[in-house]
Amino acid sequence: MKFNPIFFDLDGTITDSAQGIIRAVQYALESFNISASKESLIPFIGPPLRDSFAQFFPGDPEKIEQVVAKYREYYGEQGLFEARLYDGVADLLRQLAENGHILALATSKPESFAVRIIEHFDLTHYFTCIAGAQLKGTRTDKPAVLRYACETLGITPSEDCLMVGDRKYDVLGAHEVGMPCAAVLYGYGSEEELKKAGADQICRDVKALRKLLTGE
Repeated sequence: MKFNPIFFDLDGTITDSAQGIIRAVQYALESFNISASKESLIPFIGPPLRDSFAQFFPGDPEKIEQVVAKYREYYGEQGLFEARLYDGVADLLRQLAENGHILALATSKPESFAVRIIEHFDLTHYFTCIAGAQLKGTRTDKPAVLRYACETLGITPSEDCLMVGDRKYDVLGAHEVGMPCAAVLYGYGSEEELKKAGADQICRDVKALRKLLTGE
């Protein structure tokens, strides 16, 4: 096995979750009488939520917490289910698990939401570990999530591990903890963004990712 364990991002890597996230952001901003187009909110997919909302409320942590709470009000009830699996991803996870790979989810999304999404799509049995952020605002960046996931698995990050993600945060986070990152172009990050971040591999689609991970 070339890479083991393999850490997967969620949004933009396993699920196309833009609709639910963007609707939740719009719902939250509208409670503060702020309107924003869908296109302008694409950057919310990937980084920690509080960091993204800070651009609307710079230097106002109290309002940031308020808008995050409004976001979760929508997302926790409806938005997290407004997503779809990317074609071929479930089969790839099944194949990797059957081939003996240890799979972990590593997302900046709150862990409780990530667990519900993975359960919703019936993928729980493929993952040894589901690691995410804490609702109270700790362990939100990708390096912290990856370190937590590695601790849970009882391993030390190394070149034998692999992070799979779609944004620069996945690449930079993986490199910070000492593992390579394969970036996918079917998610929300551009090829320019991912190359600039230093992605070790770039996969244009799930088929290319399968070839990298399984050799098939």
